[in-house]
Amino acid sequence: MGALRAMPYDRPSYERLAYDRSDGQLPLPPPVPAAAAGLLDQARRGLIEAAAATDPRERYATAHLAALRGAAAMLAARTRPESGRRRPRSAWVLLGEVAPEMGEWATFFAAGAAKRAAAEAGLSHAVTEREADDLVRDVEAFLGVLETGLTQLPEPAPRPRVVGGTAHRGGVSGSGTRPRR
Repeated sequence: MGALRAMPYDRPSYERLAYDRSDGQLPLPPPVPAAAAGLLDQARRGLIEAAAATDPRERYATAHLAALRGAAAMLAARTRPESGRRRPRSAWVLLGEVAPEMGEWATFFAAGAAKRAAAEAGLSHAVTEREADDLVRDVEAFLGVLETGLTQLPEPAPRPRVVGGTAHRGGVSGSGTRPRR
């Protein structure tokens, strides 16, 4: 088992922990913050409830709320509360900003918000059986993508390419000559 030591706080989260692994195994991903894990659990339970619902309006509305809780989990993991009063913004808008890789999902679920409201209001033709079933499947896929995104180490930023270091192709730095191309 490798030793784990804390690194300075100013480093990105994926670099805060250094692993001394002599067994050749990769380090475990960082733990999901408790608030995010709780919201993701609520989202999964909501999805189970949606799948069991017999009324398509209830199935659609409950599945959409499960997706909203999933989005809240990602927001809880990647953001910090801001001080001061600001105008409320949609969780879907925030998700697209905080997690650009979730932008298409955010747009998709934002487009279904009015339909969810109609289903919650009990409008008889708000959603069809097929729309409700499709949304349950879509939310299941979305939650899977979220879980993967929350449990993976972020990709480190690519290192900038250094141009004109100490040695050049075909020449030595400081010689006053430029390498031939």
